[in-house]
Amino acid sequence: MSNSKVALVTGANKGIGFAIVRALCKQYAGDVYLTARDVERGTAAVESLKKEGLSPFFHQMDIDDPKSVVSARDFFKEKYGGVDVLINNAGIAFKNADTTPFGTQADVTLKTNFFATRDMCNVFLPIIKSGGRVVNVSSMMSSMALGRCSPELQARFRSDDITEEELVGLMEGFVSEAQAGTHAERGWPSTAYGISKTGLTTLTRIMARNLSKERPGDEILCNACCPGWVKTDMAGPNAPKSPDEGAVTPVYLALLAAGAKEPHGQFVSELKVQTW
Repeated sequence: MSNSKVALVTGANKGIGFAIVRALCKQYAGDVYLTARDVERGTAAVESLKKEGLSPFFHQMDIDDPKSVVSARDFFKEKYGGVDVLINNAGIAFKNADTTPFGTQADVTLKTNFFATRDMCNVFLPIIKSGGRVVNVSSMMSSMALGRCSPELQARFRSDDITEEELVGLMEGFVSEAQAGTHAERGWPSTAYGISKTGLTTLTRIMARNLSKERPGDEILCNACCPGWVKTDMAGPNAPKSPDEGAVTPVYLALLAAGAKEPHGQFVSELKVQTW
């Protein structure tokens, strides 16, 4: 078993995930794994970073495929005894001009951005080592979508006693109401991406609360963040930030100093804790 510390980033063959790997390779005192669902693209991404003189490793992982997630967990457990830094970056978004029916967009978007990320966390959290850092890459859209929900929904998402089961119920409800065309009258905004990220930020708060309760001595910090509006395939060419600039806040949270108590269970943007 390796004594090295280890960091892994999901969905990292391009965009912000790729930039996060690049920054960690320069700043993190441990092995850095770029994970991606496509072996060819993932390996090519690792090779291009090696040409920059960096030394990331590649491991295949598709967060939408439970078998691949479990097999990755087993690999990290066996080789490193667990994981020190987990950055959940994998995510999808439909383009604004996409004509796919909204109910389908809601189903597909939440399947990856919320449900698969939640499954990923539930598989990996038990092997996060003492002093570990968990970073969920969310979006400013999560708080914008939250602000456009009904007061009742806002109160649940902001509540300090919402459980994971209740949150899952809310997310499932959004998808079925979007499919039935009744989501607006039930108090939901028409943004599948935004609601998927509202769910992710809320999930992060729940996870942090559970970690503090169940593993109080382990000093694991778990946060959600917004990388900002970044030039990527997802956000388009008009965004003001480069992927490397988008990586700054996620990397800051991944590298919070040993013994730090905060931020924990927060939503962080531009290195600052945001009001949820």
